[in-house]
Amino acid sequence: MIPAKAFEYEKPYLKNLPGYVSAPYLVHERVTDQYGYASFDGNFYWMPGTKRHDVKVLQYAEHLIIYRKRELLGRYPLPPDGVKNELIPPEGHPKPPYKPKYRKKPTAKEENILRTAAKEIDDYLDFAIKNGVKQKHRFIRGLYGLYRKIALEVFIKTVRRALKYRITDIKTVERIATLQLTAGNLNLPLPTIDKQLESRASYIEGCFADEVDLTVYDNITEDDNE
Repeated sequence: MIPAKAFEYEKPYLKNLPGYVSAPYLVHERVTDQYGYASFDGNFYWMPGTKRHDVKVLQYAEHLIIYRKRELLGRYPLPPDGVKNELIPPEGHPKPPYKPKYRKKPTAKEENILRTAAKEIDDYLDFAIKNGVKQKHRFIRGLYGLYRKIALEVFIKTVRRALKYRITDIKTVERIATLQLTAGNLNLPLPTIDKQLESRASYIEGCFADEVDLTVYDNITEDDNE
């Protein structure tokens, strides 16, 4: 039976609840961080004061009520669906003065750097974000960290191969980069040599220093072979 039609059929048999009966709710146990925040459904709810004990969160249809033992700490409006990482004070209080300890850090800056570095990287990010990346910010931070560690040529080859085989696991992407580095088919840039090095005072002074005695390393090698 269609739910709407079932409700119309059952409606005459329903009884109104008295006004003193509270609306239904779900109970959630939460801890508070050092700044007074309790996390719930991807957002952070701030509790004024200095006490940092465990709290009980009552989830209603359109708001939350938070208790510490039997003490009411506040009523909190629920944000719209899809809103995450917000700092929410209780009704009647100003914006919280501190940020929560475990609030997710945005990665817009890192993502923009990656996307503008090369088209291959931009294409790979589009694929990875739309297909299988559960923790977007952690993935972008890991990819950006790899981008900073290796040459751009190697990084582009890495993401191109990851895109070809539809790989989104950052550990696997790092292994692909290692294989690219050990393949031995990359032309490394030659180091820049300062032609004026021999005319520096420190270089001239070093020319007249005593020869370094390296025989101590020969003795170490002999000891290791015994």
